[in-house]
Amino acid sequence: MAVAATVGLAAAGTAVATTMASAATAGCRVSYTISSQWQGGFGASVAITNLGDQINGWTLTWSFTNGQTITQAWNATVTQSGASVSATNVSYNGALATGASTSFGFNGAWNGTNAVPTAFRLNNVACTGTVEPTTSASPSRSASPSPSGSRSPSPTPSSTRSASPTPTSTGSTGPALKTVRVFWLKPTDVAFDQRYPDGIASVMREAQRYYKQELGKTFTLNTTVVEVVNGEHNAQWYITTNCNTSDHYWCVVENMQAELTRRFGISNQDSRWLCVGEISAEEAGKSGGGGGPGWVILSGHDADGAAGINGPMNRWYGGMVHELGHGFGLPDASSTDGTPMSASFYNYPNTHFSQAQKNAILAGPYGSFLT
Repeated sequence: MAVAATVGLAAAGTAVATTMASAATAGCRVSYTISSQWQGGFGASVAITNLGDQINGWTLTWSFTNGQTITQAWNATVTQSGASVSATNVSYNGALATGASTSFGFNGAWNGTNAVPTAFRLNNVACTGTVEPTTSASPSRSASPSPSGSRSPSPTPSSTRSASPTPTSTGSTGPALKTVRVFWLKPTDVAFDQRYPDGIASVMREAQRYYKQELGKTFTLNTTVVEVVNGEHNAQWYITTNCNTSDHYWCVVENMQAELTRRFGISNQDSRWLCVGEISAEEAGKSGGGGGPGWVILSGHDADGAAGINGPMNRWYGGMVHELGHGFGLPDASSTDGTPMSASFYNYPNTHFSQAQKNAILAGPYGSFLT
């Protein structure tokens, strides 16, 4: 079940008594999606896109009208008092440049009715639905002073601000070296949907945080976290072509990997990047993919999950941590042992690498990528 509401919000301007005023553009878009629902519980994702001037730190507030309560959240600090909910950025997603997006998610409880909230406030400014100038004060002694608290602005977040339906240029030397390079391959018959690059980026950032927590080191993501690639074929082609069996579990992701390696000059275990590829194609009822040294390859089920369309988000966070473990050279665990290399990744974030796994990652073929 997927229920979505999209609204426009105005970003806050700071007012100070003064003799001069300057105009700042304000506005943003919020998409609230119920990504899954079951008896008594549900999962939801919330995407924020800043349409106005850069903001450094945000709080999104809304009220539930049917007694819903939040039980778990990720990518934001979420508190609730009665019906009122407040979600505040965490350390890595507080700065939003013009056009930049970020997202967070949560699991909740409901009873009877689970209506989508219709009114939101961003930094205590009510929804306007438009981008418009707001009056903010500037001291008369300076025509264009730095905004309060922005003497050294945070860098533009790496959400997906340059991700677009246009594929990354073929033949370029690619992004920075020794990074985790992430692709979303969109078949020709799949419409562009911003939730996919935004959601996959959020999953990658959470995996990045988890590796830092577990290893004391973590991998680097690129400025454009997710490179959006227009595929050369329709979804059915990726599912059925180059298959020598009726089981298309691996065909779709291997076709994706072959196209990405050819178009971007990437080798199987490339010393420049550890690559993650997700494709919005999958045989009905089958979710294919996995990982091995240097690559994570995932099909439509995982891409949908990252976009907030398929199941609670902790499943997709745990799954990415697991597959990246393979990308860094780890095998599956031999039993459900509490580590993310076993079925314990379904319990994410309540799972931890063993010391032997940590040592193997750091000593493995991509251990030097971790800083």
